[in-house]
Amino acid sequence: MAAIGAWFALDIYARSHLFLINRSPSLPNWAYIVETGKIPKRGDVAFFVPPRGPIVEKHFGKVPSAFGKIVYGVPGDEIVHRGARVFVRFGPSDNKRTNPRSVARGEVQVAFIKPRSSVGEVLRPGPTGVIPNDCFYMGSRHPDGFDSRYGDIGFVCKRQLVGVADKLIL
Repeated sequence: MAAIGAWFALDIYARSHLFLINRSPSLPNWAYIVETGKIPKRGDVAFFVPPRGPIVEKHFGKVPSAFGKIVYGVPGDEIVHRGARVFVRFGPSDNKRTNPRSVARGEVQVAFIKPRSSVGEVLRPGPTGVIPNDCFYMGSRHPDGFDSRYGDIGFVCKRQLVGVADKLIL
């Protein structure tokens, strides 16, 4: 009976979790257990299906694996570009310092935009303005991260989400 109970518990867990391997240097861990259907919060590592486009297809294939990134901006926050620097200005409900790279109270620099990829492709800057409901600004600390800082990824919306990292595996 104990074995059957353990099997059912494992089956229930497996229905709401995925084991994903990180194949890029943009996140520090090599594998994650991801809770599917969970809505991310600021600072979570979340996984999403990237939008289709020529750069995504060229580098990640016609059916790319889920991208894993850090949630830097949530609905109601504002994304601001100053030259190549990208900032998240916290929305009214979360106007506090949460990062040592804060420039002003409630504003954090989260990325630099490169004009070209490492192979010379033109990279369009990502969206600016208030993040819409059900969307997120997702990025990484890696200087070559391919994330919301670029127009080919943009804001990541709820329909693209796979889930949130529940456990990190080194």
